[in-house]
Amino acid sequence: MTNRYPVPSDAAAIAALRWSLVIIFFFFGIAKFATYEAEGVAKIASQYPLFAWMYPIWGAQGASNVIGTIELTTSAALAIGAWSARVSLLGGLMGMCTFLITLSFLLGAPLWEPGYGAPFIGGIAQFLLKDAGLLAGCFAIAVASARKAGLARD
Repeated sequence: MTNRYPVPSDAAAIAALRWSLVIIFFFFGIAKFATYEAEGVAKIASQYPLFAWMYPIWGAQGASNVIGTIELTTSAALAIGAWSARVSLLGGLMGMCTFLITLSFLLGAPLWEPGYGAPFIGGIAQFLLKDAGLLAGCFAIAVASARKAGLARD
């Protein structure tokens, strides 16, 4: 039996993935400049060795502004990457780094909801586990971009 339904091209799938990641990084990045988000991020990031050094220097808002700037830069690189494979690769790699870092927060975080235990994940795990899918999306963008730029082959 032959498939009679049209299937979107790989390019269309990557474009959909790209623009969804652009939107996510844009809105997450913008949010970091707001007090509520800066205070929320500080609860986790200020205890994490990779970020803890920023809080005594810049405070919660300054550290959050740095993180937000990185997220907005990633959004811009992914957006510009629609026309430049090399910039797209950079954006994909930046996104991968972001999500590898946030997923590493799981190493010391309480995963299970108190009073329920496994497999019922708590709020922090819910917040962080979605980043596994976003990491995979950034990886797909990076791989497709490396191939398009001639830096990798099938």
